[in-house]
Amino acid sequence: MSDYEIIIGLEVHVQLRTKTKLFCRCSTQFGAPPNTNVCPVCLGLPGALPVINQHAVQLALQTGLALGSKIPPVTKWDRKQYFYPDLPKGYQISQFDLPICAGGQLIIDDPANEGEQRTIRLIRAHLEEDAGKSMHDEAAGRHDSRIDLNRCGTPLLEIVSEPDMRSPQEAKNYLTELKLLLTYLDVSDCEMQEGSLRVDANVNIHVPQAGGNPIATPIVEIKNMNSFRAVERAIAHEAQRQYHEWEDTKQTIKDRPKRTFGWDDAAERTVPQREKEDAADYRYLPDPDLLPIRLSTETIEATRQSLAEFPAVARKRLQSQYEIKPYDADVIVNQGRGVVEYFETVATKSGDAKRASSWIQQDILRTMKESEQTIADFPVAAETLGELLSEVSAGKLDNARARDIFQHLLQEGGTLDSAIKALGITSVDAGEIEALCRELLDANPQVVEDVRAGKMQAIGSLIGQAKKKNPNANPQQVREICLKLIQQST
Repeated sequence: MSDYEIIIGLEVHVQLRTKTKLFCRCSTQFGAPPNTNVCPVCLGLPGALPVINQHAVQLALQTGLALGSKIPPVTKWDRKQYFYPDLPKGYQISQFDLPICAGGQLIIDDPANEGEQRTIRLIRAHLEEDAGKSMHDEAAGRHDSRIDLNRCGTPLLEIVSEPDMRSPQEAKNYLTELKLLLTYLDVSDCEMQEGSLRVDANVNIHVPQAGGNPIATPIVEIKNMNSFRAVERAIAHEAQRQYHEWEDTKQTIKDRPKRTFGWDDAAERTVPQREKEDAADYRYLPDPDLLPIRLSTETIEATRQSLAEFPAVARKRLQSQYEIKPYDADVIVNQGRGVVEYFETVATKSGDAKRASSWIQQDILRTMKESEQTIADFPVAAETLGELLSEVSAGKLDNARARDIFQHLLQEGGTLDSAIKALGITSVDAGEIEALCRELLDANPQVVEDVRAGKMQAIGSLIGQAKKKNPNANPQQVREICLKLIQQST
């Protein structure tokens, strides 16, 4: 990398989880036929008046409180004027000088220093309605452009950070933690492929100068990024592009206004689109059809008390309550609230939190990924897995047999008892195991001599023989009894 510092601020547009739009009763259903979820309000027809969706305001309030934002007693609506084909009114209802959330912060892992954290400050979060969608078809030389207005009026919360991030990986960590928080709060599903979470990155670089202040390059806003990985790649590319441009032109942030670039994922490069408008270009004015919103102290405090557990709090609680490692808590929490609840049920039922954590990470998450299932759809109930692991912890089942049972439960379902019965697994009492061990020791005198000579690994061959003679024999029991019998015969 060349000698420069990347300066990154992110604007995240989150579609709030409401059944209807921000100012009308049209459905927010994704995937409906084009231009079917529309009405005179979201089409901007003359005489149609907007009515505020109270649930959207409540979800925005929850998000702001979770991010540590200040909630002003009064927030208002403004018209943001611009003329795009997918904006039927010719303006967007948004919030300008009195947003619903002011300030705040998000704490993330520092990718440059393992175990350390960084605080990313927030400027604001404001409510606004979404625009429609332009669809361009250039197949077979048709060059058709069509407009789908289903998305018009969908409630968005735009969360704007300070330019506090200094690397593409840091930006990705910020987005990952923000998405996790939003899903824990259940304010959005954050599905990027459905447009529920969209990211714009404001990027420039600071080039150090000997004996002076660094030179800041003109800011570029990057759009059209459809994944966190794309955000990471786009920022890295744009930083290098700006450095090469600065080497050629020596232009600084004072010489050129902010520009908008798009991200071409196939070509892996940013491409210029337009000069960026500023507030004056948008000609903001208070919306005359919507009254300001007044949020009482009682409403704000009641909302604060109702918030779900935050991911950062859940990580610390799992470490403390279940005595699992920070890494394990991080993996479990990062899978979402459903996996946390599943783990806690398994840990409680089994009485062995560390074993539960290991199975969640090694077996449950792998199976979910392979089968493309969510934890809500997972065929093995948490209580059933807890019972299974309790049997393992008690020494009644070894890990190999437990995994046979787990696979049976995955494929056939049912209870633990029915799975054990179907697989023909029976418990073997200690007397039977001891008789088997004596038989093996008598048949393998060399193993006995090797163990007496300190070659403890030699006992492994006896365990293998024991499993062949009796598949239900617990390997750990076989090992312990064989060693005990050898010691007694010394």
